[in-house]
Amino acid sequence: ICGYDVVRQPDLVRRSIGVVFQEPALDDQLTGRENLDFHARLYGLSRREREERIEEVLRLVGLRDRADELVKSYSGGMRRRLELARGFVHHPKVLFLDEPTLGLDVQTRRAIWNYIMELNRREGITIFLTTHYLEEADKLSDRVAIIDRGKILAVDSPRNLKDRIGSDVISLTCSEPSRLGRILESASWVRGVKHHGGGLSIYVEIGEEKIPEIIRMAEENGIRISSITLREPSLEDVYLSFTGRSIREEAKPAMRHPRPRGWR
Repeated sequence: ICGYDVVRQPDLVRRSIGVVFQEPALDDQLTGRENLDFHARLYGLSRREREERIEEVLRLVGLRDRADELVKSYSGGMRRRLELARGFVHHPKVLFLDEPTLGLDVQTRRAIWNYIMELNRREGITIFLTTHYLEEADKLSDRVAIIDRGKILAVDSPRNLKDRIGSDVISLTCSEPSRLGRILESASWVRGVKHHGGGLSIYVEIGEEKIPEIIRMAEENGIRISSITLREPSLEDVYLSFTGRSIREEAKPAMRHPRPRGWR
C-alpha cells in the first residue's frame, strides 16, 4: 500500500490509510470535536496540526456548528459524516469505506455521496468502497469489482461492465417463471435468461420489438404475466449475470440480524 510492505512496514501502512467501519465506532460521551481530536492524537499529530485539520474536516462534512455537542445527540446521518471526518482527519492516501451509507435514508445517503466525491476531488484520496447499493457503486466508482464468495469475478468501469451485457433487459413476473424461462431459452433471439425471486430478466436486442413475442409465447403456454418492463442494463444486471442471483438476495442474510446500535 503506497509502496509500503504490509508485513514489514505495518506502521507506515497504518499512517497511509483511513478506515470507516460499517459498525459505529464513535464515543457517544464525547463531542464531535473531541472524537476527532482523540483520533488525531493517536496518529501523532501536533496540536497545531490537529486544530487545523479538525476545522478542515468539520467544514468539509458540514458539522462545524454541531462540533461541540455530544455525539449521542447526533442523528444517524450526522454520526456517519463524523465517522467519515475521523477517517481522513490524518490525511490518509487511501481510505477504506465499509458500507458507508447502510441503513440511512435516501436523502442522507445522497449527502454522504456528495461528501465522498468532494473528498476524492479535493484531497486526491484513493477510496475503496464496499456496498450493497449498486446505484452507489455506479455513481461513485471509477472501477467496480464484482465479488462473489470471496472471489473477484470481474473488474472494470461501470460503463464497460454494463456494455458486456450489450443488450436490453426485459424484466417480468409471471405465474410460472421456471417454465417460461426454459421456453425463452430455446428462442434464438434471447441472449440470456436469469431467474430472481418470482421473476425473470431476459436479455435481448431491441427489447421493444420482443415484448409482444414474449407475451405471445407465455399466453400460448398458459402462463400469466403480471408485470413486464423494459430498461437498459444496470450494475444489478451485471451482478446477476456473473453470480446468478441479485444483490438484494445476497444482502438479505447479512441484514437479517443487524447488530444493536452502539455494539463494539
